[in-house]
Amino acid sequence: MFQPVVLFIGLRYSRARQGSAFTAFINRFAFAGIALGVMALVVVMSVMNGFEGQLKDRILGAVPQVTLTDAGSTTELTDWQKTQKQLPQLDSVKGSIPYVQTQGILQFSEKMSVANIQGIYPDTGEVPPSLTNKMVSGDWRSLEAGSYHIVIGQRLAQKQGITVGDTIRVIAAQGGVYTPFGLVPSQRRFVVSGLFAMGSEVDESVVFAHGNDLARLIRLPEGYVTGLQLFLEDAFQAPQVAQSLRNQTELNVSDWRQNYGQLFDAVGMEKRMMWLMLALIIAVAAFNTLSALVMVINDKRHDIAILQTLGLSNSHIRAVFLLQGLYNGIFGSLLGVILGLLLSWYLNDILALFGARIFAGSEEGLPIVINVFQVIVTAVAAIVLTLVATLYPASQAAHVQPSEALRYD
Repeated sequence: MFQPVVLFIGLRYSRARQGSAFTAFINRFAFAGIALGVMALVVVMSVMNGFEGQLKDRILGAVPQVTLTDAGSTTELTDWQKTQKQLPQLDSVKGSIPYVQTQGILQFSEKMSVANIQGIYPDTGEVPPSLTNKMVSGDWRSLEAGSYHIVIGQRLAQKQGITVGDTIRVIAAQGGVYTPFGLVPSQRRFVVSGLFAMGSEVDESVVFAHGNDLARLIRLPEGYVTGLQLFLEDAFQAPQVAQSLRNQTELNVSDWRQNYGQLFDAVGMEKRMMWLMLALIIAVAAFNTLSALVMVINDKRHDIAILQTLGLSNSHIRAVFLLQGLYNGIFGSLLGVILGLLLSWYLNDILALFGARIFAGSEEGLPIVINVFQVIVTAVAAIVLTLVATLYPASQAAHVQPSEALRYD
């Protein structure tokens, strides 16, 4: 019988326009603060998710995500065909391809640069999936065994003044020969047959040649490769996949975290710090509800006493003011989510309208990835914070003594 009455009174107090103007201002300020805080969190987390996704695609898409080599070695896999057939089936693994890899120096004219040289096998269709549509000039199929062709990043080509058709000298870190005059590094001239663009630091630090040509350059035995590289549905699952393979095989297993783990740890830390700072805005707004509710209760002491004399229990009085506080939390969060989603969807259009360019010299907009789970967690967290903030004033309202409140009436 009393539950509808509690709901009716709670909503009536929440929508009431009478009473202290200052109390109404504080109440609206708390409502607006929750909405703005939730909106800011949704927008910022969507942009941060977009940047993280871009880093994952542009960096981890071009480098081995999980690598397998012979036990006790990080540079050789003797029988990769047999190893490939015996790999355990894992749902998160899209495929595996052999690769040859070494560090080296690229020399063109008087300019030199250090690069990670990867050997792939495009003639058998074994090109990393994320690279197939990243060619700017040339073709992956130009990497034929014995041709000694090489594909480099567009940014590296611009930096060194290299064009397709130029010949560059590749000096490998492996495969050197000791002579009476000391160590002579393995080197050979390669012809640039294509340019790729991943839009990341990979464009300057990674180059590709045919696996057989690179294997000959670093003097790997015939049929040997550096290892097998696995490509995953989600590159962030690499640690779990690597651990699973270590448990099921005797191979040496490593993943991308060894080279790029610090970068993504820094991005993850930045995301968490941004979330924490913006969550504090919501917390301040939520606890503004506490001060507003305390003032409302002081204004309504007379009404509370009358409701108690009419038979409304302390628990129902508490519920009335909990509902009033939750009104700000629920509707403020809903408004913040709606505004945040709209702003996220149209953020690049708004920036273009004002002529703002995020990346100098590029028309590319902000990457936006809306994570529904994060949006829901943000809204629920704001509501819970508001509920916690209303517990104390609602409890105080339930302890109002009718005899004290109505003494002079």
